[in-house]
Amino acid sequence: MRWIGFLSLVALSECLVTIPLTKIKSMRESLREKDLLRDYLQRHPYSHAYKFLSGEGVTVQPMRNYWDLYYVGTISIGTPPQEFKVTFDTGSADLWVPSIYCSSPACVTHKAFDPWWSSTFQSTDQPIELQYGSGNVTGLLGYDDVRIGDLVCKSQAFGLSWEESSISLEYAAYDGILGLAYPALALRNTTPVFDSMWNQGLISENLFAFYLSSNEKNGSVVMFGGVDPSYYRGEIQWVPVSEQGYWQVTVDSISMDGKVVGCADSCQAIMDTGTSLVIGPTNSILNILRNISAQNTSTGEYVVSCEAIHSLPDIVFTINGVAYPVPASAYIRRKQTGICYPNLDTDTPDSSSLWVLGDAFLRLYFTVFDRANNRIGLAPVIA
Repeated sequence: MRWIGFLSLVALSECLVTIPLTKIKSMRESLREKDLLRDYLQRHPYSHAYKFLSGEGVTVQPMRNYWDLYYVGTISIGTPPQEFKVTFDTGSADLWVPSIYCSSPACVTHKAFDPWWSSTFQSTDQPIELQYGSGNVTGLLGYDDVRIGDLVCKSQAFGLSWEESSISLEYAAYDGILGLAYPALALRNTTPVFDSMWNQGLISENLFAFYLSSNEKNGSVVMFGGVDPSYYRGEIQWVPVSEQGYWQVTVDSISMDGKVVGCADSCQAIMDTGTSLVIGPTNSILNILRNISAQNTSTGEYVVSCEAIHSLPDIVFTINGVAYPVPASAYIRRKQTGICYPNLDTDTPDSSSLWVLGDAFLRLYFTVFDRANNRIGLAPVIA
């Protein structure tokens, strides 16, 4: 049976398309370096609200905050192709980029799509509104050919922003977002990019996977249509998706030093490449921060002693009966200034109790997002 599983993975790897990802400076870091973070947090209290909004006659995106992103890749849109840096985000389902019609500072500092240059562009009069905790992105829906590596999605729906009111997007090291969540989260009456890949016969297997490098600027990849076993060790452990919207699973418990620190009676968590953090309910995260002796700062962020990293316990996420330890070297980041920050954050008290397992978790585990079987696969990465 083990040989059959191995041969199946070899077959999958022969047909996959691999897209390189580059590790970037997050917006949080950019704001901190420019001494703008404290003012930003005071004006825009941080919120990770994973919930839907509704609008009369307007297609509304689930609220997302993208200021802790670290990985971007290159795609192109139109004929001839216009290149954009995007983050491949498993926590949303839509593709959007700035357009030439946008005069917001965030658009001026990024590449903008020009529909007049594309012979394959199709316009619509359908407005879109993407609402964030710190501002809105508004625009129109359009259709054009989208190239991701050697794959070309014909007549792919995407958003063209006309206004980006979020100051955080002004400092982003990427142009737009390419969502990889389930179609339930997509803009109304549209097909997400990954679904287009599968529906148009561009990939041989209905899955994609991420390898996120911990140390290097380069080396991270997202792969479509197969799995490359050279990026992980051991066997892939499969976890059923508990709800088909986000890539959501059931977590059995979260513990440190053998003691439960969160999720005592099981809970739900999202595997989210759209954040670098592990995010959880306020009480649970504060419990973890107390366990590592984190101190609050004037900006509202927490810091820990860099000397303590090697002695702090793992945070262990038990998922479908399997323990996935996250060591302090992964949940604490050391900056060049000599200050160490936890890769942990709290959700707002009135939002859902979902946990969000971002890059701090995903860098440790090669992650397969299997749409064909509605499951997620996890295996330790090869360092």
